Amino acid sequence: MSPSSSAPYYLKGSPLTVRMNSVIGWLARHGLSLAGTAEMSVRGRKSGTMQRIPVNPHLYEGEQYLVSARGHSQWVRNMRAAGGGELRVGRTVREFTAVELPDAEKLPVLRTYLEKWGWEVNQYFQGVTAKSSDEEIVAAAGDHPVFRITVRK
Repeated sequence: MSPSSSAPYYLKGSPLTVRMNSVIGWLARHGLSLAGTAEMSVRGRKSGTMQRIPVNPHLYEGEQYLVSARGHSQWVRNMRAAGGGELRVGRTVREFTAVELPDAEKLPVLRTYLEKWGWEVNQYFQGVTAKSSDEEIVAAAGDHPVFRITVRK
């Protein structure tokens, strides 16, 4: 949680960011992955319909993770309820299950995520970067849900 708020941290995207996400999702849906992006679909916890969002799947020590740079977003809430979803790049659709990591296990995943994707997501981490101390990253961990995903065979 953010120290200045009792609500979970969430940074809403600007209209430009929302539009860019729409374009990036469309590209992934049509087979063009930018730097490893994919379109994730997760069942809405209230609507029951599949909600789509572009994500940056992150590989760390042989396992895949999804990190919510913006915080406790709608897709995070839906993932907690659904326990999995689908990743799509073009015609390739991979179903997966997801398990949320406790804050104590996030440090190496967040650091390597910021090393790879920091150019895109640093603004959402409130000054925390890949070069921040372990203590600073651990302090930010509660604001950034991380899910280990397992692709179904």
